[in-house]
Amino acid sequence: MLARVIPLTIVSALAGYALAITLAKFSAPKQPSYDLPHSFGVTDATFLPSALPGPPLTTGNRLTLLENGDGIFPPMLAAIAAAKKTVNFEAYIFYSDEVGDRFRDAFIERAQQGVEVRVLLDAVGSPGRKLKSSDVDMMKRAGVRLEFFHSRKPWKIWVLNHRNHRRVLVVDGKVGFTGGVGFAKEWAGNADSPDHWRETQVKVEGPAVRGLQRAFQENWSEVTAEPLVGEEFFPDIPPAGSSSAAVVPSSPLAAISGAERVYAVSIAAASREIWIGNSYFIPDDASTQLLVAAKKRGVDVRVIVPTDEHSDVPATKAAGRWWFGPLLQGGVRMFEYEPTMFHPKTMVVDGIFSTVGSANFDERSFHRNEEINVFVYDEGFGGEMRKSFERDLAHCNEYTLQMWNERPVTKRITEWLVKPFRSEL
Repeated sequence: MLARVIPLTIVSALAGYALAITLAKFSAPKQPSYDLPHSFGVTDATFLPSALPGPPLTTGNRLTLLENGDGIFPPMLAAIAAAKKTVNFEAYIFYSDEVGDRFRDAFIERAQQGVEVRVLLDAVGSPGRKLKSSDVDMMKRAGVRLEFFHSRKPWKIWVLNHRNHRRVLVVDGKVGFTGGVGFAKEWAGNADSPDHWRETQVKVEGPAVRGLQRAFQENWSEVTAEPLVGEEFFPDIPPAGSSSAAVVPSSPLAAISGAERVYAVSIAAASREIWIGNSYFIPDDASTQLLVAAKKRGVDVRVIVPTDEHSDVPATKAAGRWWFGPLLQGGVRMFEYEPTMFHPKTMVVDGIFSTVGSANFDERSFHRNEEINVFVYDEGFGGEMRKSFERDLAHCNEYTLQMWNERPVTKRITEWLVKPFRSEL
């Protein structure tokens, strides 16, 4: 009898949970449909006000492209070590290991020297089995203000499903970092083995840092109700370079997805090339149509994704692979990065408009998570992004329409099974 009751209980719980998710999705705000014609180009005056959902484009910035753990972590740790007043840090993944410990110690050292250190971690991305409670206690005892975004409460469906996927570090309100990096050993090294992932981050100096600070302020205030105001958070920032940039946050609480809008408008505006590198690439009908339409008007459209072998979320890769067919049939070129897990979230359009950030090219990032991207309008930085993409292409194999047509039945079944849940992956 007990053997019957337990399975029935499990089935009932799963059914109830599925029903709750379904009801929550039906009650969610209506998502806009991006059916956009190619009526202007990236260099036209109307492009930026059309693409950017609100945050102003600031001039006088210096953007430094950082790649892989060996290139990303030292500048971040150096910035923390130089902090005089404030360190504001938020991340999705922060683990107790060789990488997390370095940042733990850096936060503790600054807090003990009187610097205000605030750390905001996602409760699902940085769970107790990965982040030791002793490390959390150690930071708090040293004076680090550490909080978790949306604790795991399965009976609160939207709270559980609404994650903070942003990566932000702002030091003294003057220098900032963002991108796709996680603070765990998978991001160590230089993408030199399957254990060390390929990643891209950007260091921001200049007025655009204020956008990163506002994004942190938004999430921190939601959790703590503490307003972050004053010169220690928003000092006067003189020009640091010549790049124009906008920090675009995305949130399910906003009326429109910031990242999705900019992606859609810039794809529709492209005249020469669209090069996308994304770890979890699950386009929907609208974005597939935009990419195929760009290819039909002569745009060079290329997408780099992880291989099945190295993808850390096989269900997500399967959901994305279902869309490879329509893209490949439309002439879009798909590439798989061979050496290790490919984790960047980047795009460059016509060599002048580019982005580095936390948002994946999927519905979860566009409509479920808190995300953040830096969009840069600068031919010099765009050139660096193109070189980075070309370096990655050298480590890729092209995935062809023939390969997609001949994929095993097991992969087709998996794609069919996960397709209904693609917005939650």
